[in-house]
Amino acid sequence: MTDLAAQIDVLKKERHAVILVHNYQLPEVQDIADVNGDSLELARRAADVEESVIVFCGVHFMAETAAMLNPDKIVLLPDAEAGCPMADMATAADVLALRAQYPDGVVVCYVNSTAEVKAVSHVCCTSSNAIDVVSRIPPERPVIFVPDRYLAGHVRRKTGRHIIAFNGYCPTHARISLAHIEEARRRHPGAPVIVHPECRDEVCIAADEALSTGQMCAFAKNSDASTIVVGTETGLLHRLQKENPGKTFVPLYARAVCPNMKKITLEKILWSLQDLSPRIEVPADIATRADRAVRAMLGQVPILEEP
Repeated sequence: MTDLAAQIDVLKKERHAVILVHNYQLPEVQDIADVNGDSLELARRAADVEESVIVFCGVHFMAETAAMLNPDKIVLLPDAEAGCPMADMATAADVLALRAQYPDGVVVCYVNSTAEVKAVSHVCCTSSNAIDVVSRIPPERPVIFVPDRYLAGHVRRKTGRHIIAFNGYCPTHARISLAHIEEARRRHPGAPVIVHPECRDEVCIAADEALSTGQMCAFAKNSDASTIVVGTETGLLHRLQKENPGKTFVPLYARAVCPNMKKITLEKILWSLQDLSPRIEVPADIATRADRAVRAMLGQVPILEEP
C-alpha cells in the first residue's frame, strides 16, 4: 500500500466513510475502492450504505444519484469538475418537450443524466438493466429514451419496442468504429470482441456481445477465451486483468479514454476526506422527484407513477 493509500485508509475509518469507485477510474483509485463497479452496482450499494460519508470516485451525475438516495449523508466528489458530456446534452426542458409531443410515452432516463432530467422522467436505467427496465413497461406505451441514442438502439434491437430516442451520445464510446473491430479480428483471430452498448449501432451489431462494464467482468470470468478484445473506456482493463490474471485483454481502441473519469486522484481523495468537500447536494424538490425515478429502476416503486 502506498503512503497516500495508507493515509486515505486511516482517514476513511475516522470519517466513517465508504469509497465507491467506477470501473473507468485510474488504476490506483480502483485499488483503494470499498466497492468497484458499474453504475448499477454502485447505485445499489449507494442505496444501502451504512457509512455516514460516501466518497464517490466517478463523475458528477453518479455522485448526485448517491446524494439523492442518501439525503442525510455527506456525499463527496473529489473533483467537482468531473462531469459527463452526454449528461449535459439533455435538459429537463428537452424531456418535457418530448413528453408533450408523446403524451402516452414513458420516459426512461439513462442514469448518465442530471438530477433535473431524472426528476421529469418515469424511471432510470443503467446499461446493465436497460433491457429489463424497458421490458417492464406495458407494450402499448411508447418509450422515450434519453439521452443516449446508441443505448436506445441497443434496447430497441433486443426488445423490438417502439423507442423514441433523444439524440445524445458518449463522445468517448462514439469514437470506436467498425474499422476498429475489423482490425481487431485481423490481429486477434478467434478472440471474442465485446463492446459497451454506448458504442455506435454498427459497432454493437458487429461485436460478439454488447455489455455493460459489470457484464463484461462476468463475461471475462466465465469465458474460455485466453484473449478478449474490449471495446469500452480503457480504465476497465485494469479490473479485468486484476480479476483474470491468466487472460489477455486488448483494448479495441486504446484512445477510448474519458478525461473526466481520470480527474480524480489519490491526492484529491485524501484532500476530500480531510476537508469533507467538494460536497454534492441536490435541491430537495428535485431530489424527491429524481429519487423516485431511481427507486423505480431498483423496483422499489412503480414505474408508471407520474414524476
